[in-house]
Amino acid sequence: MTIKTTLLASLLLFIACASEKEQPQTNPNALPKVQLALNWFPEAEHGGFYAAQVHGYYKEHGVEVEILGGGPNAPIIQRVATDAVAFGVTNADDVIYARAQQVPVVALMAPYQINPRCIMVHESSGIKDIAKIENITLAMSQRPAFSHYLRWKYPLTGVNIVPYPGNVTQFLIDDNFAQQGYIFSEPFVAKSKGGDPLSLLVADIGFNPYASVLIATEETISAKTELVEAVVHASVKGWAQYLDNPTETNRHINSLNPDMGMDILVYGSTESKALILNETARQNGLGSMTTARWQGLLQQMVSADLIPKNAVDPIAAFTDRFLP
Repeated sequence: MTIKTTLLASLLLFIACASEKEQPQTNPNALPKVQLALNWFPEAEHGGFYAAQVHGYYKEHGVEVEILGGGPNAPIIQRVATDAVAFGVTNADDVIYARAQQVPVVALMAPYQINPRCIMVHESSGIKDIAKIENITLAMSQRPAFSHYLRWKYPLTGVNIVPYPGNVTQFLIDDNFAQQGYIFSEPFVAKSKGGDPLSLLVADIGFNPYASVLIATEETISAKTELVEAVVHASVKGWAQYLDNPTETNRHINSLNPDMGMDILVYGSTESKALILNETARQNGLGSMTTARWQGLLQQMVSADLIPKNAVDPIAAFTDRFLP
């Protein structure tokens, strides 16, 4: 069975199931309901979407949004592409990957202008720059583009690359161990447990995909324009609220993901401000995206042989038409 056939079969099955579920709904005044799937467990990097839910902004804009938590290798692109969910949250490089495979997902807004991805090393290692990483064990996921980009750009002499473990346990017991992380997550946990983490931001080497990007399919954008506009406007309002006063939202995230204590959520929401409200966002608006950024990311991915040349039109990968 081909990939296209499999996707079509999944889509038809979903439509059939959805039709059965929708029949009992008889209230003509009920708000339309949609689902928003996250790419990871509920954390600070999703704060604005949860804020829009907690503070009622989605309902104010005429839509009821159910937010679904994710996890390691959450199939966000597949779920959005097959219409299993209307909206998803992912990173810009995953949008490029998807479009290179003829999957018509589109970025609608990008909260994080600066990607929070970092490489966490021991301060005692003396490593101060990603380019100088050598002679250590480095834990990185295989899927994200950044891990392939690092291997393409730098020699990583003597580096043993292993799968990302999803926690900081090995980092705490091995001074020769480094790993990927989000700048306000793994390093915070490691330090709170007595470690000596030093965060090296991947964006500082120039690889800086937009993060926590809200996506939908071309078909959803075309057929449900008002719905998409409502979700985008409410999400932008949610992110503004989260940056201004995240307390209530952080309590909600903590109730959904107790592993994220209030201390780390407060730290994450505080550190997010500089990553979200950079000069571009202050000038063009929260969630804004530029053609130049998408073109630059595409060129980096082509140069690193992550996707074929001319496989993606960067202008088609995003739209800013729904941003307030």
